[in-house]
Amino acid sequence: MTITRQDTEGAGALRGLEDASSSVRLRAALAVGTTPDPGFVGKLVERCAIEPEFFVRDMLTWALTRHPVALTLPELVRELRSERAQARSQALHTLSKIGDRQAWPAITRTLLTDADDEVARSAWRAAVVLAPEGEEPALAAALATQLGRGERETQLSLSRALVALGEAIEPALRTATTAPDPGVRAHALATLRLLRDPDTGFGYAIEEAKRVVALGGSEREGR
Repeated sequence: MTITRQDTEGAGALRGLEDASSSVRLRAALAVGTTPDPGFVGKLVERCAIEPEFFVRDMLTWALTRHPVALTLPELVRELRSERAQARSQALHTLSKIGDRQAWPAITRTLLTDADDEVARSAWRAAVVLAPEGEEPALAAALATQLGRGERETQLSLSRALVALGEAIEPALRTATTAPDPGVRAHALATLRLLRDPDTGFGYAIEEAKRVVALGGSEREGR
């Protein structure tokens, strides 16, 4: 069998993905994406699960988007069942970047409610991108079960995902404004405010919503 220069360079790039230097790993991921090869896919997915640097992970995702969906999709969907949170989160992120709706059935309620905030946030973003037309109300209802969850960054991610679904979210949010938990009610009110006025900052919207809830106000008063 003849070993070509491209084979040698590809092997070198794959080894570079494991280098101790993040800059070397970044260049290796760039090289792998620049010259896609079916043999790279497994290694790229494997590295996504353990790569500690954000910028390198982002380049690994880009490299995966350069490969055929028929090769990447099965590998990424398999990662969604991984016990490693980063593997699940990065696979979801990559699926959202690929944007192929064949992946939609893999975005389960289990992922949307994952105990790890990063996984859940990635699942919310992926779900919004991958949901087929007509699935918006059901997805909105599922996402609304996470209202009030986590710190402000997590809540902002959820609000952005919900707002991206458009007016389909209103029934689920109106229901949530009557929830027993004041944190859920405030988050629902803030998200409704963002839907109606996208230029409103989330910080202002959530603080105003908390004030309305504390005063015993209603969804109408939070407008």
